[in-house]
Amino acid sequence: MKVISYNLRKNSASGELIALVEKYDPDLLCLQECDTLDLPAEVGLLHLADSTTRNRLGLAVYYRRDRFTAQKTQTFALKKSLHDLVLTPAHERLIGTRLFDMAAQRELVVASFHAAPLTALNSLRRNQIRSAHEELAVLGPNLPTLMVGDYNYPIFKKHLSNEVRESGYDLTLSDSRTYTRYKFFRGHFDLATSVGLTIDNVETLPRGTSDHMPILVTSSYVNTPAAPAFTAAASVDGEFSI
Repeated sequence: MKVISYNLRKNSASGELIALVEKYDPDLLCLQECDTLDLPAEVGLLHLADSTTRNRLGLAVYYRRDRFTAQKTQTFALKKSLHDLVLTPAHERLIGTRLFDMAAQRELVVASFHAAPLTALNSLRRNQIRSAHEELAVLGPNLPTLMVGDYNYPIFKKHLSNEVRESGYDLTLSDSRTYTRYKFFRGHFDLATSVGLTIDNVETLPRGTSDHMPILVTSSYVNTPAAPAFTAAASVDGEFSI
């Protein structure tokens, strides 16, 4: 399963999406900082599951309809930073979609996430990440889950990784930095956290118009479903693996 995550920098990189999808052929596309009023219903072979509606800097999830069926999409407002309270750029910082994977005959959850900006404390972003994982667990109890996006967390990642692991998730960095615009804030801003999935590779794609580089996450399921698809008791057993 291939997922691209891209922060469009206030929608400035939206014109790159068709070429990006045609070149890398992802199964899903997760966007941050997009103009949700201007989003197309289709990007290549990908269909818009849903987007946030109250954000100036919106989030969206696209999926391949020849592989997935979208069952439910939900947006979430997480704890606000001072930047959010004063400038109100984002009411919803998480959108998650529960999907049925027809190729694997199982369900999963895929989410696009945008943490508070660097003006906020790392502790607040950790709170947002933890809360996001908790919300996704309600959206898809015991399902494999992948959350990608702009985590705005360039330093002290060991602390973040330890806290993410304590919540049952794994944190995966890409093979090279995803943000290099400013000298003192270069690093891995765009990340993947997951549970019930093996992250085979996270590749930083070439720079476009945005100040963020897209990432391409390739993953596989840890194991086979414990119960038939669409069964409420279905669960993922065994170790969580990165």
